[in-house]
Amino acid sequence: MGDDGTTSTGSPAATTAKPPGVKDVAAAAGVSWKTVSNVVNGTGRVGAATRGRVEQVIADLGYRPNLAGRQLRQGRTGILALAVPQIDSPYFSTLAHETIEVAAARGYRVLIDETRGAPEAERLVARGFDVRLIDGIVFSPLDLSLGDVDELRGSTPMVLLGERPWHPGGALTTDHVSIDNVAAAREATRHLLGTGRRRLAFLGAEPEVPERSGAPRQRGFVEELRAAGLEVRPPWLLPVADYSRRSGARAVEEVLPRAGEIDGLVCGNDLLALGAMHVLRTNGVRVPEDVGVVGWDNTEDGRYANPGLTTIAPDVRGVAEAAVGRLVAQVERTGGAPEDVVVPHRLLVRESSRRQD
Repeated sequence: MGDDGTTSTGSPAATTAKPPGVKDVAAAAGVSWKTVSNVVNGTGRVGAATRGRVEQVIADLGYRPNLAGRQLRQGRTGILALAVPQIDSPYFSTLAHETIEVAAARGYRVLIDETRGAPEAERLVARGFDVRLIDGIVFSPLDLSLGDVDELRGSTPMVLLGERPWHPGGALTTDHVSIDNVAAAREATRHLLGTGRRRLAFLGAEPEVPERSGAPRQRGFVEELRAAGLEVRPPWLLPVADYSRRSGARAVEEVLPRAGEIDGLVCGNDLLALGAMHVLRTNGVRVPEDVGVVGWDNTEDGRYANPGLTTIAPDVRGVAEAAVGRLVAQVERTGGAPEDVVVPHRLLVRESSRRQD
């Protein structure tokens, strides 16, 4: 090290001053460490003069209590986790915002984890991240079934999101929050039928992954067509690689030569619908005059699309409130048996499905 306090490379010498601890405060204030602990935690009997002296030393030294250590000793950290497949998805980003707000009102902070639907990432979440950092997890699995999560999960409190079939014969052992996707899809389909349309297609089939949300939405679509006495045409149950704008556009591009065979399109989410509408309009197929379109999730993009997108609007705030409520009940041991909570939804009718003349 040189005379100017630099290392041989010319960099300033590193400083590793240790932050003050409880014993440093105690020594400076002339009290025991237990007295300092009582002042910090608001416990025990400490005289006003002593308390004032300790508080002044705390301020002078810049002492910060080790809250994490104290919380761990108490058995809680005050931190929850939300694990979702895609944080850049409009639905999940809105859910994250609502979950953070709802948790904050209950005195909890929220950490966000994005699994991308990767099996190993989801197994790690199901096991509680294998660390003692959080009090509980709100988990929306994509690759794992609810049965998988039930088998993998440890002692960390957990609430599952998303409508999935429970494993056959298995009891409900984990709190679960969802909307009724089948009923919502039937409502969307019934709306298009009510506008005079009879040749409907469903965009969002996921034949390789029957436990994802596309399956109950497709099931509701099929049930409503059959209830109306209409034929279900398998070629118009359009598969997608994922629920993105690009996949919606690609799926519709592939069927453009026969687009005249349909007059209505129920989409698994708004992103698929926006991709589909873009391809339809740029190829001379008018929305809603030629094809009425309904999406799902009530995204901001859908609200400001041209035409405005008719959509199924799940009560995202309600999902967050139910999930955080059930999770906190587990953490604070005030809840009973696991519950299967169904949150309301509504159909928002906009220009994309205007009634045919």
